[in-house]
Amino acid sequence: MTSSTAPPAPANPYAVLGAAIVLPASGHVILGVPVRGLQFLFFMVILAWVTAKIAPPDASFVGRHAGGFLIYALSVLDAYKLARIRHAQWVHNARQGSDSAHGGIEPHT
Repeated sequence: MTSSTAPPAPANPYAVLGAAIVLPASGHVILGVPVRGLQFLFFMVILAWVTAKIAPPDASFVGRHAGGFLIYALSVLDAYKLARIRHAQWVHNARQGSDSAHGGIEPHT
């Protein structure tokens, strides 16, 4: 006899997106990949420092730290993408499980 307990639902992608926007790397922590978030934070700080050193003195704050903001934006997108993929896989697996449990038609291979 096999147990048909479904895996728990993954984090809501919009909650992960909001957390990643508010606090960098928190979206990755919610997803269970804190090392990936830490890597993004590391490169965010390094590139912000580098661009601050090479930017002209009359550049704005965002202009002086553009490298850090670029990595921040990539970090937000990455966390959201991971959350969307995990949620889509969970929905797909849940649908497959309910189709086979209710006598659904299985696709031809």
